[in-house]
Amino acid sequence: MVCRARSAARYRYFSVRGKFPAMHESGSASVVGELYDLPLKVLRDHLVPAEPAELEIGVIELEDGSAALATVLRDAMVDPLLQTGDIRDISYLGDWREFLHREG
Repeated sequence: MVCRARSAARYRYFSVRGKFPAMHESGSASVVGELYDLPLKVLRDHLVPAEPAELEIGVIELEDGSAALATVLRDAMVDPLLQTGDIRDISYLGDWREFLHREG
């Protein structure tokens, strides 16, 4: 891990079935996350194949205007998940750890 970072305020942040977080560029929330320095081979061979089907790799904007790779909610998944109630908007928190702490 390089550091904790915050995204620009342009995302929605969701809990997917209470199991994992997902951000989507369709809102105005800033999301807390962690930046890692990883070889692309590790991303390709280990991390991406292990991600839930609802997520994909995308490029997000950080608070300081720089860009970073991140796992984001697939555009095609937003409406179906909202309709089934499988996602909960936690943009007001913008922090997965805080969400887990509150859900206890």
